[in-house]
Amino acid sequence: MNVIGNMFLYFAYGSNLLSQRIHINNPTAVRIGPGKLNGYRLDFDLQSKFWEGSVATIVPDETEHVWGAVWQLDVSDMKHLDKQEASYLSFEANVIMSDGNSTLCRSYMLKNHLIKQIPLPPKRRPSKMYLKTIRLGANESSLPLDYIKFLNDIPDNGREGPTMPWSSS
Repeated sequence: MNVIGNMFLYFAYGSNLLSQRIHINNPTAVRIGPGKLNGYRLDFDLQSKFWEGSVATIVPDETEHVWGAVWQLDVSDMKHLDKQEASYLSFEANVIMSDGNSTLCRSYMLKNHLIKQIPLPPKRRPSKMYLKTIRLGANESSLPLDYIKFLNDIPDNGREGPTMPWSSS
């Protein structure tokens, strides 16, 4: 993990793409910019009672990549991030920034390494609000348009999900 002074970098690819979401538990987060993690793919698993559906994870896959946001946080927020991501394993991700340079970031993935299934099976689909949160965050993070289209094509499970402060966005 890249720790500079009392700050560290975090690669977010799910609901923490959205600034309103990450700031709920991590008030020191400052978005550095978009980043690309090669050798992984986005998937969904682990049913969340809060989100009323599956949540995002990344799975090792040499043929794919995941776009996300790189955030800089004070180390005092690491315990909040770890608590929020308690079902996930933390790991060091080598993320390529928009300037072509790579940087080490803290990130998280579920323990299960899922088999890729297209279309996404109904039991692994996220709620409408969870997907909306990811999509709003992807736009806010200036992720590439082809990746945003990919996110827009992910099917939901038909459930609305929780009401969030950005529900009317």
